[in-house]
Amino acid sequence: MTIQPRKRFGQHFLRDESIIARIIDALSPKPSDNLIEIGGGRGALTFPLLQQAHALTVIELDRDLVLELETQKPPASRLVIHSADALQFDFATLKKDERLLRIFGNLPYNVTTPLIFHVLQYAPIIADMLFMVQKEVAMRLVAENRNKNYGRLSVMVQYHCQAELLFDVPPDAFYPPPKVTSSIVRLVPHNPYPDSAKNMHLLERLVKFAFSQRRKTLRNSLSIMMPKELWSHIPIDP
Repeated sequence: MTIQPRKRFGQHFLRDESIIARIIDALSPKPSDNLIEIGGGRGALTFPLLQQAHALTVIELDRDLVLELETQKPPASRLVIHSADALQFDFATLKKDERLLRIFGNLPYNVTTPLIFHVLQYAPIIADMLFMVQKEVAMRLVAENRNKNYGRLSVMVQYHCQAELLFDVPPDAFYPPPKVTSSIVRLVPHNPYPDSAKNMHLLERLVKFAFSQRRKTLRNSLSIMMPKELWSHIPIDP
């Protein structure tokens, strides 16, 4: 049975073999790696990677695709498939030894940002991440300050990671072709962190409110967190 892409899961199946080869080359897997794939799909990356990796864990939400992956699973392969929602998945359960996690995947456009924020919670046990995302999101991930793409996603991702844009992926590399160009980005968690927040929850709230209304001054955007008169006592232009 051929599985058709489902719009509710934001599915676009990668099919371009040259792009697949470039992604695997960028990932540069080693047999000893603890590799985790988010969204195995129909196995476009999964099965070529199994030829180079000793083991691979896949997290797939679509139960029909889980069944297809299980059916195609090579005999005696160390492929573990979790039928689960990556947004709810506890990635800490996959760290069984001293090896850090190497997470990769073609992230569904409709949940890219919340999924990245979820995975960032596990940054201390992650070696690196290689994600395919909508190009617009990729530009926000790697944006520097004073750039129009710079925002909450840029700040929080770059707090945890070094972000690098590798290459673009055209729509015709997928079935069905999306209406946008995709990009491959690499995120490497800082070790150690160049700056460390004393209160992570407070930092997250601050950044969220600071970028929530871009047309307003910081004085107004952050009024829910700090009284306006406080600005006269700190060296920041509100």
